[in-house]
Amino acid sequence: MSLTPVYLGLGSNIEREVHLCAGLDALAQFLVDLKCSPVFESQPVGIKSGPFFNLVVSAFTDLPLLELDRRLKFIEADNGRYAPERKGLPLDIDVLLYGEQVGSFDGLVLPRAEILKNAFVLWPLSLMAGERLHPGVQVSFDQLWREADIDQVLAPVAFEWRGQALTPMGLL
Repeated sequence: MSLTPVYLGLGSNIEREVHLCAGLDALAQFLVDLKCSPVFESQPVGIKSGPFFNLVVSAFTDLPLLELDRRLKFIEADNGRYAPERKGLPLDIDVLLYGEQVGSFDGLVLPRAEILKNAFVLWPLSLMAGERLHPGVQVSFDQLWREADIDQVLAPVAFEWRGQALTPMGLL
């Protein structure tokens, strides 16, 4: 079976380091060539809560789109996402891009609209895949970031996963 390139957005606002690392560890078990963007702190969008840590990962998968999404929901659940007593968002993982797919797939819309709306998605995506064209608008992620008019403040943060610094010193 061939491998499909995927980009996923991860975020957490509860025990942020613990849940992001747990999410990355889980993803590394079934995705191929997992790479991480720098990690950014951002204010919440759409919910009242504390600040988030966000990043984007790229990888390859042999899973069909809906199976990939199902596995992401299990990882979120393992981290308390759907617990009735939770006070924030322990772990959120969204499929941003799945190959060049455009459209609605059993309710999952690709490319994910948040790419163009949220700096905490677009900036790390532009750092990872700057030359890649957004499959919907056919403009590079680097150009989309340079021309974005998004009123959100992001702060790069020092973050390590498996002993590797994800955010380069030049950004800090």
